[in-house]
Amino acid sequence: MKRDLHPNNYRLVVFEDLNNGFQLLTRSTVLTSETIKWEDGQEYPLIKVHVSSSSHPFFTGEEKILDIEGRVDKFKARTEAAQKAKNQRVNAAKKQAQRKAIKIEKASIAASE
Repeated sequence: MKRDLHPNNYRLVVFEDLNNGFQLLTRSTVLTSETIKWEDGQEYPLIKVHVSSSSHPFFTGEEKILDIEGRVDKFKARTEAAQKAKNQRVNAAKKQAQRKAIKIEKASIAASE
């Protein structure tokens, strides 16, 4: 094993969730200049976090349930719209080809007269 790979400056630190004020006292090596007085009367370094297990939707049970049927319906609608667009392009190309054939036919009739 490599020597001195892991830090050795662990100390007690308070993590505070900014969403709901939840605080957790644990060991960490993270550096900070802020401190807070804990329940035991001692001061500990304070780390402020935006999301913790007490505010994350997965852990609180407030995660959104995906509407799978809605997603399938949207997919089907996009597929139908793409098919309509493709059919319109094919029909437009056919009409253009017919017009071109008619012009060539008229030109050949005019040339033979």
